[in-house]
Amino acid sequence: MVTDDSKVLLHRFNWQRLWTISPGKCITSICWSPDGKIVALGTEDGFVLLHDVENGKMLRSIKSHDVAIICLNWAEDEPLSRTDKEDLLSYEDRTTRFFPPAPVMPRIGGLNSGDTGLADENEEAIQAFSSASCQRFNILCTGDKDGCICFSIFGIFPIGKININKVPIHVQSSGKRTSYRLQDVSISKVSLSRNLHQLVLLCSGKLINTDNLSLSNDLSVGVHCLHLDTSIFSNRKNELHQVSQQASSIQDLVEVVRASISMMSKQWSNAMNLFHEKFSALPSLLTAHGMESSSEDEFMSLLFGTHTSPALHQFLVSSLGEAGLKRIAKTIESAGRELRIVVSEHLQPAVEIISFRLAELRGLARWRSRFQNIGLDEKLMDGVTERVGMLVVQVERFSRVAATVLYLFQNFLSWVLKCVKILLSEPTDQVPSTNSELVVIFLKFLLDKDPIKQLLETDQIFEWDIDTAKHVEHLVVFGGFTDTKFLERSLAKQFSELEESLKEAFLMPFTTVSSQIHCQGLLPLYPVTSSDALSSTSTPASIAFYKDKDSQHNASSYSSTDYICFKIPDGSLNLRNFVAVIKDFCNSCSTSNTPSLSGFLLHIPVEYECVDLSLYKDNQVVLLLSGKSSSENAGRSWMVMLQTENLSFSQFSRTFPANYYNLQELEALELQLDTDYGKVRSVPHPLSTPLAVSASRGVACIFSSRRHALVYILDEDEDEDEDEGSEME
Repeated sequence: MVTDDSKVLLHRFNWQRLWTISPGKCITSICWSPDGKIVALGTEDGFVLLHDVENGKMLRSIKSHDVAIICLNWAEDEPLSRTDKEDLLSYEDRTTRFFPPAPVMPRIGGLNSGDTGLADENEEAIQAFSSASCQRFNILCTGDKDGCICFSIFGIFPIGKININKVPIHVQSSGKRTSYRLQDVSISKVSLSRNLHQLVLLCSGKLINTDNLSLSNDLSVGVHCLHLDTSIFSNRKNELHQVSQQASSIQDLVEVVRASISMMSKQWSNAMNLFHEKFSALPSLLTAHGMESSSEDEFMSLLFGTHTSPALHQFLVSSLGEAGLKRIAKTIESAGRELRIVVSEHLQPAVEIISFRLAELRGLARWRSRFQNIGLDEKLMDGVTERVGMLVVQVERFSRVAATVLYLFQNFLSWVLKCVKILLSEPTDQVPSTNSELVVIFLKFLLDKDPIKQLLETDQIFEWDIDTAKHVEHLVVFGGFTDTKFLERSLAKQFSELEESLKEAFLMPFTTVSSQIHCQGLLPLYPVTSSDALSSTSTPASIAFYKDKDSQHNASSYSSTDYICFKIPDGSLNLRNFVAVIKDFCNSCSTSNTPSLSGFLLHIPVEYECVDLSLYKDNQVVLLLSGKSSSENAGRSWMVMLQTENLSFSQFSRTFPANYYNLQELEALELQLDTDYGKVRSVPHPLSTPLAVSASRGVACIFSSRRHALVYILDEDEDEDEDEGSEME
């Protein structure tokens, strides 16, 4: 449950509170993952937050929308919808055969890797989440208040987006096809069918006749039901499963690479800041003594046994000292050790696994008959595979450069320390023995330069000798990289180019799948005023798909019926205190002869109001009724569970002009609280929204105005005990 101040609380059914979190964002929607192991939260600023049910830790933070996410629906592929042919196309992730478990975010010396969208403190849960998500194909569907719907496979890999404001809507009416579109759309409910073949959504907006704009008027502003064809998800679920499994793992590893480069940059920068802070005193002393020589000249003079200048002597003995020099040496050594750890345990294995997974995707892209239809482009995959190969070379180069730099640093600092000790023992021009060539190399190339820092920055360009450049060009003939300028780039720049290439390659399936999601049908439900359009998103409504009885035990076929249940706002359609139930909207849209829909209107007793409602299993509807304050039943509430098959459905037409709503054609039934066509249970408190039901658990959770949470076992009779929760904080 989510409180008014956006705290998220999770309890067991015995009211044991497992955790409470404050995401720091306004929570606008919530849903469970199909396996119940993850809670998805939609926020006011368009983020989807995925939290581990066991401990509340955040697994992902994904920016899916630009505005508030109003509704979430996480649907899993129905096992019975899988055919024998699809089982033959099942896919094995071979990465685990050749590689150890994927590396996690680096954590060294108390530093973290920054905001990556992953929970740094919960790496094990992230790995478990990633691997578990790939076992059963599922899609998280999110809808926002500006009319956009996003689709994410496993909740983490974006695979499609559709803006209802831009979707063409074609309606067949009286043998004539008319085109419409919706304007100022706000999504209130979305529901994917269990075979992922179709999506039903409820939204508010203005219906525009694009063939004749003069027919649109104020009555066209209302709440509408749309049927979207999402058959691309069911028809290509094996291909999408394979691509998203590899791509989502690659995206995780890209974050590991980013964090590793960031971590190395921080570690090395801290060490070099100390080095330059201590050694920056020497140029100042040289100036103070009226000398025009450089620091390099002074150390060269000391190395080759000439006279030690007073400035250098003062610097080594007083400014730097033995303690300061040892501190620098220890810091450089520690930074070098940590660089080696990050490279060997995080950066290098991450890049190697990315390379392998991209090679797998490259192979899939060449299977054009299966993967071209979902946008896996062979040319783009060739390009990104080459770039990750270049990154592998860059990592190897970085390792060698870092090892050389650290060795030269160690030799130089060791020599300077010996000099300091000699100068402190007695004034002398004696020079300690050392490998003078290494000291010269350090003074020439490292005293005022930093190759490690340059490799970790994106704006550095490296020059190479002509022989090396020609050698790289000759390697192209033998299968080398076609981009022969890659050695001029830094490690950070090469990673940046890989990211851009990955973004382009993964955008193609996203765009291709999005273009194959179409509107199949439109059903205007009821009109609202323009000022009430936004508030219509909070009107009680529910959408569900129920598996047809004739396909219950047939694994080679799958058919379902959609049910749409909603409260009609008082005054709309000249109705008051009515609930509508409609079924078979999708099937009526998919047939050419445009058959009539069926449904009924249910009139709630005037002394009660419908607080909330929800569709339940086996075609049942659960209603929450609360006594009106002006009636004698004030403070008295009921939970009514109706079996819709026991009620009389009547047909109504789908033919309409743009400003006509046909719900009034439905038969109106009176709800009698003392009848036997459903279960009626008395609730001893006034009720408030929302209502939540669980078909798998067979329970309903409701809230009373006294800030109590109550859980009812729906399949038990009223005289049996119910579980009532403690007062919420």
